[in-house]
Amino acid sequence: MGAVYFYHLTRTPLEVTLRALLEKSLAAGWRVAVRGRSDEMMDRLDDQLWLGPEDGFLPHGRAGKPQEADQPVLLTTERAAANDPSCLISVEGAALDPAEIEPLARAMVLFDGHDAAAVQAAREQWKTLTSAGLAAQYWSEESGRWEKKAEAGA
Repeated sequence: MGAVYFYHLTRTPLEVTLRALLEKSLAAGWRVAVRGRSDEMMDRLDDQLWLGPEDGFLPHGRAGKPQEADQPVLLTTERAAANDPSCLISVEGAALDPAEIEPLARAMVLFDGHDAAAVQAAREQWKTLTSAGLAAQYWSEESGRWEKKAEAGA
């Protein structure tokens, strides 16, 4: 059964945290779908992932483009991801369904701690997903380093 990790961003920009999590996910052998709510956000993340260090190239692509099923990291606004991910990352408050998380190795929710609406949306996702029986962890960087602040479920 999949677990959901919530990352409360207060110091590090989304793009930096996302890159670090994607690198770890790929090192674990996972295919990843990054789900957002807007094409503008997916365009921004796509651009940022191409701007990484030359020795840190992160292979990725956009949903709806050629070879989307072959991408180790697929940026999408759709519920279904053509790359058959074992990890799903939600940004912008993109919806996650407990049934889609259960077979995954991991799901992650990245949210902006300076945006009250984003914090509220993450709280609602936490309640929905843990009420469905999924294990969850809440991570915060407010101390200057990532610390696990809460855990629920198995």
